[in-house]
Amino acid sequence: MPNSYDVVIIGAGTGGYVAAIRCAQLGKKVAVVEKQKALGGTCLIWGCIPTKALLEHAHALKVISAAKEWGVTIPAATPAIDMNQVQSRKDRIVTGLTKGIEFLFKKNKIDWIKGTARLAGKGKVEIVDGEPQTLDANEIIVATGSSARSVPGIEIDHKRIITSDEAIGLKEVPKTLVIMGSGAVGVEFASIYRRFGSEVTIIELLPRLVPVEDEAISAELEKSFGKQGIKSLTGTKVTTAAAGANGVDIEAQTPDGKTQKLTADLLLVATGRGPVTTGLGAEQAGITMEKGYIKVDDMYRTSVPNISAIGDVITLGTGVHPQLAHASSAEGILVAERIAGQEVRPINYDHVPSCTYCDPEIGSVGITEAEARQKGYDVRVGSFPFGVLGRAKMAGESDGFVKIVAEKKYDEILGVHMIGPRSTELVAEAVLALRLECTVDELIKTIHAHPTFSEAVGEAAHATHGAAIHL
Repeated sequence: MPNSYDVVIIGAGTGGYVAAIRCAQLGKKVAVVEKQKALGGTCLIWGCIPTKALLEHAHALKVISAAKEWGVTIPAATPAIDMNQVQSRKDRIVTGLTKGIEFLFKKNKIDWIKGTARLAGKGKVEIVDGEPQTLDANEIIVATGSSARSVPGIEIDHKRIITSDEAIGLKEVPKTLVIMGSGAVGVEFASIYRRFGSEVTIIELLPRLVPVEDEAISAELEKSFGKQGIKSLTGTKVTTAAAGANGVDIEAQTPDGKTQKLTADLLLVATGRGPVTTGLGAEQAGITMEKGYIKVDDMYRTSVPNISAIGDVITLGTGVHPQLAHASSAEGILVAERIAGQEVRPINYDHVPSCTYCDPEIGSVGITEAEARQKGYDVRVGSFPFGVLGRAKMAGESDGFVKIVAEKKYDEILGVHMIGPRSTELVAEAVLALRLECTVDELIKTIHAHPTFSEAVGEAAHATHGAAIHL
């Protein structure tokens, strides 16, 4: 029957489309239900790719701004940004990548069913928006992802009070921008629009920026943002935000209990994302939910046989599940291989890297120093600044450092946290080190090429043993 499949996947984001490809590689007949106009989900269309494209434009502007120091003559006295061209180039990048996924679907004989899906009983998925039909499936994988959310009392009008969905498509640079929330989304847009010329203020409810990172990383980012002219109001709560014809009037409560008033052209609400489960029929299907998320075990099985869930829409019930594209992809591969009967192991989320593409970049994996001490480890720490390196001086990027958290008894590396140039690339070495239960001594004996940014990783290992060469 044309509507019968081995696996039906709901959602074509980085979890769904990767799961689909892996299932097809393993000989399964696969269909993916996706309502968006293109494949790739939030990451490709609204998140990772478009924001990083804008960040590359911001980086180019940073380099041009330093042209005189580099001995490069540019006719224009003041570099300017053409947002129409920026958006056009960003859209071309996104389109090229989404078309690439379409090609992969055709190559692997995966059917793309355009529409909205609803769970409709045992092994059945009903298409309720699009060409009406019901799909039969031996296995169903829910990968519906997440969407931007606000906080009580702050009404998003998508014009003056906006989310990241609108922020990636602005055709004009706002003169003033207030960002509510200093997670990855908040600090990345702060870097983008400050470099584009906006006056940027970040308001964070918790005591420090990027609060999930190691405390030393937070302190370094706030210091660097201060040098760039980005204002940080930490320990501060936005109480009201009123959008008008010309801007947004904001009131915030500072740590001392006082009220601070701000006015901005735009307020970007970057306070996190919530699961997309409305209309899915998950509860009616008998799936156990937790605060809107689908509860799964460590193999991503739901409470209903033959229905799995992956990505931003799930909770593992063992703590915070990272809303990361690469984590979703890894989960998709695991589920596909489990369905195909292969032996699989649970993902160790302490080994999943976190990358924040602000300026300076942040890359981290494993536990922080504070977490290591809370867990009772006899901790030792080593740090090394990028500014000492010849490569960093050549590049004119000297902010930041690499910090290694290890334990003394076995010399095992517990976490690596870095902020500075190329950190989102350099963290890959640290991920492998944790994956292989590497000791600090083994990392010391790993020869790092000179002159490179990666020398900071090797030097941080030396520093952990109290023997940094270039400090």
